[in-house]
Amino acid sequence: MKCSSILRLNVAGFARRALRFVLMLPFLFYLTGCGGAKKTAQTDMQPASVRSDDEPALAATAPSAESRSVEKESFSPAAIDLQNIYFDFDRYNLRSEALEILAEHARTLQAYPGVGIILEGHCDERGTVEYNLALGDKRAQAAKDYLVALGVSPARISTISYGKEKPADYRHTEEAWARNRRAEFKIKARSDT
Repeated sequence: MKCSSILRLNVAGFARRALRFVLMLPFLFYLTGCGGAKKTAQTDMQPASVRSDDEPALAATAPSAESRSVEKESFSPAAIDLQNIYFDFDRYNLRSEALEILAEHARTLQAYPGVGIILEGHCDERGTVEYNLALGDKRAQAAKDYLVALGVSPARISTISYGKEKPADYRHTEEAWARNRRAEFKIKARSDT
């Protein structure tokens, strides 16, 4: 009896891992097979702090109609820098500083109508894999809901949770855990505009 219950637990664990892998396959295919030129553009991205003087900085206000038509032709994901937002331990509610950052992101996305984003939910290492995947999903969804409330089309925003699988800081300290409880914003070009 004891061996059969252990075998059932191992089979159930394997089934969960296999299901998780199967559910991640479409995303992996997107990143590897369908990305093509988009993937190349993302690897050329520079953080805002590394931007050279001859690259224009993103203005906080919406560009004119004339400059918008030029942007659609010469859009570069490097022109957009979307800052991460952070969460309290075991929470997915948005902090006041996160609301300000998301308001800025909404203005930026409205200035670039041909751009979509992938919102990634992340957690610190504490808790089970399943719990952190669910919490990361709630964090990404909370940020998406607020952007949609600010006028960004939900069709332009996709969400994914990485739980504790992709830490920003691998140390085991309060400071590292605070950096890992975040939502990251990845730019993706939309083909439907």
